[in-house]
Amino acid sequence: MTTPKNYLIDMDGVLVRGRTLIPGADVFIRTLIDRQAEFLVLTNNPRYTPADLSHRLGTMGLQVPLERIFSSAMATALFLQSQQREGTAFVLGESGLTSAIHGIGYVITDLNPDYVVLGEGSFDLEQLTKAIRLVAAGAHFLATNPDPSGPGEGGTVPACGAMAAFIEKASGVTPYFVGKPNPLMMRTALNYLDVHSEDTIMVGDTMATDIKGGVESGMDTILVLTGVTRREDITRFPFQPTHVMDSVADIVV
Repeated sequence: MTTPKNYLIDMDGVLVRGRTLIPGADVFIRTLIDRQAEFLVLTNNPRYTPADLSHRLGTMGLQVPLERIFSSAMATALFLQSQQREGTAFVLGESGLTSAIHGIGYVITDLNPDYVVLGEGSFDLEQLTKAIRLVAAGAHFLATNPDPSGPGEGGTVPACGAMAAFIEKASGVTPYFVGKPNPLMMRTALNYLDVHSEDTIMVGDTMATDIKGGVESGMDTILVLTGVTRREDITRFPFQPTHVMDSVADIVV
């Protein structure tokens, strides 16, 4: 038996679509586990902890161990730790982000924090105003991911990128986005797995995030057509995926 490649796998549009399992995704993940391949489900969604996401996926019939889930919240926390081992942050986000930042020993406060860290959630004007003032006063501005919108109950909802633009416009300070397509997210995930880019494949449904990040990180890439990208869209981009497949069900591990 040949040694299987390692895989970084986007979640939404690749394994699930909303609350629905994409056909064949369960078999693909089970095959990776059976062949003892190294893999991470890599998501820009910073809202949930790995345990939360593992449970959510399980309710859809997809059994992904929590240690195989890596989010932009986790990448952001690891980036903070690499920049300043002990510090303080004002955090706009839900449990996935706050738990990751607490997990590296940071104190979450609105009293002269070292960083303002933006994730996703329902923020009121008072919270956003506080973030704007702290950034304008000199706090470093980090955001988990640049996605401007995402799917929600009943339709599209604003995501981290849109809220970051709001704070940037009012404060005059541009945020640093940690999540895809930033190669930092990919390299952090590779280090987390302790694997090399040349032995790893990025699987995603989005050219501008998954495939761009994979290409810039030196990985082979697989674009699947179960998400937002249509086959006719692909040639418009100056970078191209290594392979294009209808779905993860077609990937031979």
